[in-house]
Amino acid sequence: MQNFTEVERIDPLRRGSNERIKDYKEIYELFKTPDAAIQAERCIQCGDPYCHNKCPLHNYIPFWLKATANVDKELAFKLSNETNPYPEITGRICPHDRLCEGDCTLNQDGFGAITIGAIETYISENGFKYGLKPEFPGVTSDKRIAVIGSGPAGISVATYLLRAGIGVDMYEKASRPGGLLTYGIPNFKLDKKIVQRRFEWLQEAGLNLHLGCEVGKDISFSEIYQKCDGIFIAIGAQKSRRANIKNEDAPGTLKALDFLVNIQKKLFGESVDEKYSVKDKNVVIIGGGDTAMDCVRTSIREGAKSVKCLYRRDRANMPGSKKEIKNAYDEGVEFVFNASPKEVVVNSEGRVIAVEIQKTMLGEKDSSGRQRVEVVKGSDFRVEADIVIFSLGFSPEVPSFLAENGIEVNKWGGIVIDKNYETSKKGIFAGGDCYRGADLVVRAANDGKEAAHQIIKKLK
Repeated sequence: MQNFTEVERIDPLRRGSNERIKDYKEIYELFKTPDAAIQAERCIQCGDPYCHNKCPLHNYIPFWLKATANVDKELAFKLSNETNPYPEITGRICPHDRLCEGDCTLNQDGFGAITIGAIETYISENGFKYGLKPEFPGVTSDKRIAVIGSGPAGISVATYLLRAGIGVDMYEKASRPGGLLTYGIPNFKLDKKIVQRRFEWLQEAGLNLHLGCEVGKDISFSEIYQKCDGIFIAIGAQKSRRANIKNEDAPGTLKALDFLVNIQKKLFGESVDEKYSVKDKNVVIIGGGDTAMDCVRTSIREGAKSVKCLYRRDRANMPGSKKEIKNAYDEGVEFVFNASPKEVVVNSEGRVIAVEIQKTMLGEKDSSGRQRVEVVKGSDFRVEADIVIFSLGFSPEVPSFLAENGIEVNKWGGIVIDKNYETSKKGIFAGGDCYRGADLVVRAANDGKEAAHQIIKKLK
């Protein structure tokens, strides 16, 4: 270990941009064993590892790095899977530069952080190659928990309940499981076979998966409540935030998640509305987070004539992962910074033809410590557009079964929970974006893990 003075940080190889924009295959290659071991050997094995502390799941990062450096694939696999319900997924999609790698001691000292995400992915995929699988005891309890939603938090809570031998019934309104992981994150970041593989293992462990079954429509909440010993709500946050500008609902405007979901459905061979086609069109995406990066990169692959991303602050203040922004640049996306949308411009038929933009500058810091956005007077300009995609964040939707069953929500629709993840109705728990608002997959995964521990404690 500690060979960071002799070995520099190396990231996994990427397919060339000219090649990868032609398909939806993942763009990063997996580390080979010698490369993973050498990179893991750079770890200095901190006594108080910042990477572990910054990770929402508090993964045993230094320990599985050491095991990888020693080429002990079984120990690395067990350590990685112990604290994480799906490390091969978080290794691919986490914004490591803002979490574990961002707080790596070597990153702070200028040597370059350990490539934690890539090694995390390698550990699982290498283990799978040699026949290693997550371990479950089988259903040994007479208790059963219902999980509403099969996204990041739902998978996580099911994983840890099944590890405890508790049966799980999962209800998902879509035709495929995975929620955001399946429909909201593009294949070039996360191949859907990886998500499906996890569900196959969970079903082998005793998960009863009910697809195409929407609670409150296809089955009542009360029916589920009566036949189980507790419920975990993991319905995410899919309500798009509005820009509150003129013509934002005109033909030619799309919401980011609707766009991504429909493109994924098309890739599955399902029928979609033609309005989501961006082929040969000038596309403008408004927003600067990872979802916006997913939209711009998807638009490139869908054959858009041009793709521009408008963001009201500068590049340094973009909330998206640095690697995703770089990938978007490499794939031909044009960024327009310090640009705030004022109006969607439409033609005589009411269809989008441009976006009216105001230039901005950063002013004094607000109470959160972030600089305020100030409009520069008289700076208006237009950007031509056939399609405008709004990616301004998401809020929880509030299904009627919440109020009908005395489950309290806050003023913005988030489910209210206590320190034990229990809602205002006893025996009903919740976690993930439906209580946080739109956030990282890894935080939803931790909610599911911690909620499972509380549910298990209560059942006992």
